[in-house]
Amino acid sequence: MHYNRHADKTIQKLSKMFGAVLVTGARRVGKTTLLQEVTGDIGYVTLDDKIQLVSAVEQSGTFFKDNPPPIFVDEVQHAPSLFPQIKIILDKEKKKGQFYLSGSQQFEMMKNVSESLAGRLGILNLQGLSLRELYGVDFRSPFLPTDEYFASRQKDRADIPYAEVWNNIHRGSFPELCANPGYDWQMYYAAYIRTYIERDVRDLAQVGDEVKFMQFITVAASYTGQLLNLASLARDVGISQPTAERWLSILIASNLLYLLKPYYNNITKRTVKTPKLYFLDTGLAAYLTRWNTSDVLKNGAMAGAFFETFVIGEIIKSYSNMGILDLPLYFYRDRDGNEIDLIVEDSRTFYPIEIKKHADPEKSDLAAFRQLDKIPDIRRGQGGVVCLYDNLTTLKDNDMVIPITLL
Repeated sequence: MHYNRHADKTIQKLSKMFGAVLVTGARRVGKTTLLQEVTGDIGYVTLDDKIQLVSAVEQSGTFFKDNPPPIFVDEVQHAPSLFPQIKIILDKEKKKGQFYLSGSQQFEMMKNVSESLAGRLGILNLQGLSLRELYGVDFRSPFLPTDEYFASRQKDRADIPYAEVWNNIHRGSFPELCANPGYDWQMYYAAYIRTYIERDVRDLAQVGDEVKFMQFITVAASYTGQLLNLASLARDVGISQPTAERWLSILIASNLLYLLKPYYNNITKRTVKTPKLYFLDTGLAAYLTRWNTSDVLKNGAMAGAFFETFVIGEIIKSYSNMGILDLPLYFYRDRDGNEIDLIVEDSRTFYPIEIKKHADPEKSDLAAFRQLDKIPDIRRGQGGVVCLYDNLTTLKDNDMVIPITLL
């Protein structure tokens, strides 16, 4: 099955603005397929090919004579020495859309990009399939709970049965797994983890104890939807806190984890300043934490955390697919126990979102929203509860019940 990726038009837009376009993202989210579809029949080189890799590393000065632009270089993180060569060519020829690059890792790659190609490179961070892409919905605007957004969104939506939502949460968002329902879920993720550790972590991060690192990924998955607690993570795995911090940065750089920032300012003295941890693929998190079927996951102790993780991931995708790198997403929690699961900021207006896995939200679910009204110099916009209810409806004042199918 073929899925139309919503990032395609963003890549086309970036290629008209910049000499080079870089698509980052976790392994198997579809970077290569997407770029090949967008770039058509231009030259293609993958640095997973050992012969091409040796040429790129040892003869970077002549690499683009053998592979002249416009060119698509896949897995470019293996040869950071190519970035200065790209800069030289772009500065000389001053053409747009000459280099299309993909990379699964951001460790050294981002450092080299920032030093070599500042102002010459457009970046897109690709996630797995969104519900919109999975069900053929063409609506592409980033999620924002306003009347204008919902008026447009309701014209292009898919009806997704309750059980199917949980199947999507459990199966995850990797295109290959979604397109092949006959693929064994456990075998797929087992192979994914093995490839990730053997190729990315071992090669680029130099993790000494791979068994401990595997334990670390598993424990991190069990913390999805919770406040980041490095001391607890380190203690559960039996490693030092500095090691836990370094390994966490590896998972973030690999696009497996996302840290949602807390909202606070100089006035909100009592707010929590610790980020929340989310796995970007719920299927991978379910595999790691041994929720082996969607029914077991749906009825299990972590169901709420997984539903919240899935909703956060869907909203992230709606922004990432538009090329937005600095996501305007926060959460709020204070020391009095008031919490808002998600705040979307737009033009200094703050839109509060609560996330509930049930289908019968109550006005009490909105109680924490009033905390935003107490913060001077900000404006609170519409909000609501994202849940499994079927229809968009008013819950209280301007705050809505928001079906997950309208994300």
